[in-house]
Formats: sequence, structure tokens, C-alpha cells
Amino acid sequence: MRVRTLSGLSTIIATCVAVSAVALASRAAEVAIKPTDAGAVVTIDGEPFATYLKKSGHQPVIWPIIGPAGQAMTRQFPLGDALPGEPADHPHHRSFWFNHGLVNNLDFWIVPNVHPPLKDNKIVHREFVAIEPGDESALLVTRNDWMSDGKKICEDERAIEFGVDEHGRWIDFAVEVHASEGELTFGDTDEGSFGIRVPGTMAVDAKRGGRILTSGGQADKEAWGQAAKWVDYHGPVDGKPGGIAMFSLPDSFRHPCRWHVRTYGLFAANPFGEQGFPPAKAEQGAVTLAKGEKVRFHCRVLFYSHDRSAGQLDAIYEDYASTIEKEANHEGAKITK
Repeated sequence: MRVRTLSGLSTIIATCVAVSAVALASRAAEVAIKPTDAGAVVTIDGEPFATYLKKSGHQPVIWPIIGPAGQAMTRQFPLGDALPGEPADHPHHRSFWFNHGLVNNLDFWIVPNVHPPLKDNKIVHREFVAIEPGDESALLVTRNDWMSDGKKICEDERAIEFGVDEHGRWIDFAVEVHASEGELTFGDTDEGSFGIRVPGTMAVDAKRGGRILTSGGQADKEAWGQAAKWVDYHGPVDGKPGGIAMFSLPDSFRHPCRWHVRTYGLFAANPFGEQGFPPAKAEQGAVTLAKGEKVRFHCRVLFYSHDRSAGQLDAIYEDYASTIEKEANHEGAKITK
């Protein structure tokens, strides 16, 4: 088990390590991570898995992401050429990312130079804090500044762990956003926050067998705006079945959150959207942090081949969640509603 103390990050790292401790593959896999000029590249037993890009458009993203069967598990456009069946829409949907569409009334969701006259809002990678390879997982820790027209709005610290277990390949993504510059408001909008754009052939609207399912049993269009512990998006990729399951974890703000998941291929966990979503039992909306406060978000995304039943996904969620609840140190890491 990896133990590391970093200023402002001990809770994030301890939680990621605790989750990975229960996610062991049947044999030890070497998960390597190497820094590059553009970011960092992750491999599993020498085979490509994921690349962290310090800058793509107006933010850091993770692309490409390769699943256990060798499939590209997120849409290639706009980072690469659109593949057959991939719609070239929403250029701000860049593989796998974290941001929000209303932060102090500023839009960090849309790419500003594509949608003028928006302000030049961007999330700027400041530094790598840690880059650590391992047997079943590799850890990447970054610090980032949220900027608008050259003015810093807030900052975040991210612990992103890449791993493999008996269920598939996974990315564990924890973010703490700090109100470093003053009062900080995350507004009520459905445009946020942990986002993935699925491959074009997996999208429900492609009518090739793609399907959305939530832990509450809602499917396809009925999944949008609902609260759930997990959401699964699966369908064919490169002619083979594959899927993406995103788990909201118990130490994440407003767990279980609502989901901005669409049949055309957008897949996002959003703990702030309320007015734009259909009525649901979980109440959300804007939240304001005083200067110096922070809020924590945490999800794990599983990329798998073949199919997973709702019962299997429930069991996987319980494994991840029980470890978080027992091992994570929550002190100062979560703002309550």
C-alpha cells in the first residue's frame, strides 16, 4: 500500500489508495506512468491505457482511453479525427474531464474561443505534485488554477489513479476545489461536472444496441437528471461489446448526485444541477463557499468489455464504497448541504 502525505492532498491520496487496495487483479499488472511534454502517459503491462493532457482546448483532459479489449473508450473528436459513426458536435466534450458551467457566474464548460463572446475562462495546469507507478495502479496528482481573462478565480488539486482489476480498467478521479481567492459559488446548471463523451457507436441514438442504465433502474432518456450511485453506458465499440460505468463515491459532495447523461453520448455526474433537470427525490442547486473553504468530488470510472448486469454493478459499487466509508479520513474534505 502506498502511503504519502502531501499538503492539502493527504485525504485524496489516502482514499484513492484505500479504494485500489480492494481492487486487485488476479495477477499483478504493471501500471506505468511517464511524464511527457504534453502531460503523462499510462500503460498496463506495456500496453496503452490513458494519457493525461495538461491542456486541450481550455482545460486538462484524459485522452485517449483504451479499454481492456483494445477499444478506444471515448469519442475521438475533437482531439482526433471523427471516426465513422461519430458526430462532430459539442467540441467542448473532450473525452474525460472535470469542470462546471457556472462558477461565480462564469462558464468553464464551453470552449471560449469556439463560442464568442464568452470570457476567456480556462483551467490551467500549474504543476505535477506526484507521478507514481505501481503494481495494480499508478497515481497522478496535479494542481490547477481556474482563470478568467487572466484573473484567478479559484484552484483545485486532483488525485487521478489509473488501475486494473478483475472487472476491467479504471480511473479513480478525486478533486478538491478551493475558494482560494474569495467567495466561490457553483451555480445551478446542468452543464457539469465530471464529463465523459462515449464512442459514437455506443451512444443510444446510434441505434446499434447502446444503452444507459442507472442504479435506480432508469434507462436511456429516463436516466437524465436522476440521482444514482452509479450510471452505466454500454454498447458496441469496434464491433465488440464494451461499457463505461461511473460510480459516485460516498466521500463526494452530494453523493449520490444527479446525472447529466444523454442518449447522444454525453455522460456526466453533476451535483449542482436542479432547475434544468426533471423533478427527482434528490435536491441540489447552487452552493457557495467562503474564502478558504473547499469542496470535494470523487468518482471512479470503470471501462470494461462484454456486459455487466445491474447486480454485478451494484456489487462492484459496494466494494468501492465500503472501503471509502471505512478508510477515508473525511476531515475538512467535504462541504455538507
